Amino acid sequence: MHKASFLLVFMLLSGLSYAQRGYQNPIPEIETEGVVKFKPDLGILPIDERWLRFSVALDTIWWTKKNNFGIDLSQASFVNWNAGGNNAIAGLVKGLFVRSYLRKQVSWDNEIEARYGLSKQQDIEVRKTEDLVRLKSTFGYRKDSISSWYYSVKLDFRTQFTDGFKYPDTSTPISRFMAPGYLFLGIGAEYAPKDKKFKLFLSPLTQKSTFVLDQDLADAGSFGVDEAVLDGDGNVLIPGKNSRNELGILITHNWEFPIYKNMNFKTNSTFYSDYLNKFGNIDVDWEMLITFKVNEYVNASIGTQLLYDDDVKFRDDLDGDGTLETLGPRVQFRQVLGVGFNYNF
Repeated sequence: MHKASFLLVFMLLSGLSYAQRGYQNPIPEIETEGVVKFKPDLGILPIDERWLRFSVALDTIWWTKKNNFGIDLSQASFVNWNAGGNNAIAGLVKGLFVRSYLRKQVSWDNEIEARYGLSKQQDIEVRKTEDLVRLKSTFGYRKDSISSWYYSVKLDFRTQFTDGFKYPDTSTPISRFMAPGYLFLGIGAEYAPKDKKFKLFLSPLTQKSTFVLDQDLADAGSFGVDEAVLDGDGNVLIPGKNSRNELGILITHNWEFPIYKNMNFKTNSTFYSDYLNKFGNIDVDWEMLITFKVNEYVNASIGTQLLYDDDVKFRDDLDGDGTLETLGPRVQFRQVLGVGFNYNF
């Protein structure tokens, strides 16, 4: 009887000590859709606290991120060059920051992009070659975790950092920070397969807001806002409006795929048409970029961008009097070739 009592007490004390130390077997690696995300190292903790930390850690694996910073440079110099030429140097600084959340039926993609470029040629002032700051956010919900179609809400905002000019005239800006600024807010459906290398967003109901917060540009009716009402002497009776709102249909498209080893192709496009003002007249923003990867930090790229907006009127000095006349809309096109440094973190 005494031996049995001693054995019972020993078992109780051993069990109590075991419970105080917590369960010591390692927690297995966590797999999500076939990819091992992490193996939590929780150490020697009480059972309740171990599983609490395990649960919190499990939630964090649904976030993914991408940070990219790059500098592209080009330079040309000439000494006694018989064919002639101007010394020149150009640089472009760019950054891309992405945060994405995907868990079961919920998807949330956020992206901030910034680009700014300058060039300097011999005997010519410094000129801007590129200027963009852009924020995009898309929230989606799907019926099940298998479908690639999401009910989505998309926000897209963009503007520029500094004044833009019609060179060589640098006294009168033709664009400024938030002049223009564009905001798209649409609700619709997005097709986004698992790898998200291809995306298609269809929104039958999208508000487009154009902001022109520089009053001189607003008075001139730049970027489609209502211009100022003037008297016979050119004095402003009613200032130009600083914003313009439209309601229409929006289609955006993103596609990225490898062309060859260390060669990648990426295209983004946006198409918008206003229901109330010239429906069927489509605003276009289409970008294409081919990237050639040299190594982990160095690559070369060639890119193009085509723009057309019926509200953006082309301005030019036709009679040489120093005053820019407002003409009709035109197709805008640019092409960029660069070699530079890129760092992902």
